[in-house]
Amino acid sequence: MLDRTHPAFFFGFPMTTLKTFIVEDSSVIRENLEAALKDLVPMEVVGTADDERSAVDWLAETGNHADLVIVDIFLKNGSGLGVLSAIKSMPRHQFIVVLTNFATPEMSRKCLELGANRVFDKSNEIDELVLYCSRLAEGVGGDAAVAST
Repeated sequence: MLDRTHPAFFFGFPMTTLKTFIVEDSSVIRENLEAALKDLVPMEVVGTADDERSAVDWLAETGNHADLVIVDIFLKNGSGLGVLSAIKSMPRHQFIVVLTNFATPEMSRKCLELGANRVFDKSNEIDELVLYCSRLAEGVGGDAAVAST
C-alpha cells in the first residue's frame, strides 16, 4: 500500500510504472536522477547509456521498450542530438525529453525539431521534469502533459 505522500495519491489512481531509458554521460548525475525520479514517480529504469552509439543500439534492439527516454545533449561519444535524430527514424512509441545544462532557446528549438516532447534545464527545472513524468505516469500524455507543466 502506498502512503499518502506518494505521487499516486496526489495525482489520483491509476498510475502506471514508466519504463524509462536514461542517456547521460555522467554516472553521478545518472544515478542521482534515477534515485530521485524513482522516489517521486512510479518508474523503472530499463536501461542506460553514456554515449550515442550505445543509446541508439539499445533503442533499436527488438524487444527493448521504454515509455520515456531522457536524453542529455553532451555525451562521452556522439551527442544527444544524434540520439534524437536516430529515434526520429524509428517507429516511435515513447515520450522523449531532453535534460541538459545547455537549454538555450536555439538548442531547445533544435531538440523539439528532432522529436523531443520537452526540454528541461538540469540546473533549475528538475521539479518540472518530475511533474511531467508524474503526469505521464498518471496517463496524461502528449500535449496535455506539456500544457500542465
